[in-house]
Amino acid sequence: MPLGRERAVGGAELGGVSRRTFYRWQELGHGPAAFKLPNGELRVWRSDFTTWLRQLEAAA
Repeated sequence: MPLGRERAVGGAELGGVSRRTFYRWQELGHGPAAFKLPNGELRVWRSDFTTWLRQLEAAA
């Protein structure tokens, strides 16, 4: 995996969010900005994921 990138699923698990919840949030447009690879997997920039988590913490 290239530096600076984290698989959406791995990032979701690190954030304490289940894979299903993360993908559902993506479907609803509530997750961090993600892009799809040619094989269909989602990727999220690590900085975008961290920013998104911090925003959730601030809102809680």
